[in-house]
Amino acid sequence: MSTHPHGVCYQTNEPIGTGGVASCGVSRGVSWDGMRIVGLGLDATEVPRIAAMLEEYGDRFRHRVYTAGEIAYCDAKEKRGAAASYAARFAAKEAGMKAIGTGKSAGVLWRDIEVVRGRGGPPQLEFHGAARRHFDRLGATKALITITHTAQLAIVHVMLVAE
Repeated sequence: MSTHPHGVCYQTNEPIGTGGVASCGVSRGVSWDGMRIVGLGLDATEVPRIAAMLEEYGDRFRHRVYTAGEIAYCDAKEKRGAAASYAARFAAKEAGMKAIGTGKSAGVLWRDIEVVRGRGGPPQLEFHGAARRHFDRLGATKALITITHTAQLAIVHVMLVAE
């Protein structure tokens, strides 16, 4: 069996131990075409919980958890959309912390992980400070992120790769 980049396994005629699933240990990463997965993170955040935090703590919560760019992006949404966008970014930070293997510890702060958007482009994840040091320690060269949300739930998947 071999591992496809999207996690799909399929049967091949490869001898055991030559790159199939059995040789793809989590500690070494999964590789294909010169790329290795060195970190994975997944998080689901309830939108109403983040909306309640925004209501109760306002700017104190915003400035503790989010960067200026994230605040500007979320606040540009109408109120219901803002809470979902904040929840999605919160989930991205959690998933990013899981992907670098620290959780919210080892000196990693909420604002060390940032969701950025180029003009009309997909969201990207950037690591700063202690989070960047852990990202580099893993040998990661790129963070791939998928964000989805409804009015109730935000889900984010982060995959760190080394090229």
